[in-house]
Amino acid sequence: MQQILPIQGRDLAPPTARRTWLSLGWAGLPVTLLGVVALWQLAVSAGGYKPFILPGPALVAERFVQTAQSGILWRHTSATLVEALGGFVIAMLAGLSLGYVLAKIPWLERALAPVLAASQAVPIIAVAPLIILWSGPGLRSKLLIAALITFLPILISTVVAIRSIPRELREMALISGAGPLQMLRYVEAPLSLPVLFGGIRTGLALATTGAVVGEFVAGREGLGALINIARGLFDTPLIFVALLTLATITLALYLAANLAERLLVTWEQ
Repeated sequence: MQQILPIQGRDLAPPTARRTWLSLGWAGLPVTLLGVVALWQLAVSAGGYKPFILPGPALVAERFVQTAQSGILWRHTSATLVEALGGFVIAMLAGLSLGYVLAKIPWLERALAPVLAASQAVPIIAVAPLIILWSGPGLRSKLLIAALITFLPILISTVVAIRSIPRELREMALISGAGPLQMLRYVEAPLSLPVLFGGIRTGLALATTGAVVGEFVAGREGLGALINIARGLFDTPLIFVALLTLATITLALYLAANLAERLLVTWEQ
């Protein structure tokens, strides 16, 4: 049996244009954030809003420092991170496994596709109370909610990624004597990564949403619970602190997925 070499990609063009675009993207992020803060301050100044309606950036920054120094912010942030990342891992394992099976068995995908599509018609906020009722208000229910909202994007991206691999490459691998495991390792896994990372990025963003939904419904810790507490106290700056922290987490996870893609999908750079 001939040795199966890892496939490094079909496009070996110079990566100059892609690197330039990525450099511009990283440089544009702080500029965009500064622009948002400037517009925010302009809206507060022009509208003359009271702090309990729309606090300014300086007031929110002051509240952020107070909450961070007291340890409250980290306690709630760490709870949301554990729930979101745990749910994402569960969804990724289930989505990759089932997606690979569905990509290999078309009739099974046709049988399950209507059920999967119908499940997405029900908002997660409507299902969350039932999950918490069945699983309890602890960590397990938050993990399940985060996993449910994350599962379908990863599943779909897996099916699309596997089926988008050219037939010619599969046939070449089979002629070379590749078995199922070699086909997965040297052909399917490398070539499916670019499409798969699209589902991973979406899933990471949705995982934080699922965690916060669970905390809204029944939670004493987490950014969702912190928003509920701040709302009850009419502490609008604290609500902004929680929302901005949640946005920062989502952005960090998105950038981490982009970095992982750049490290693993080297042939498209």
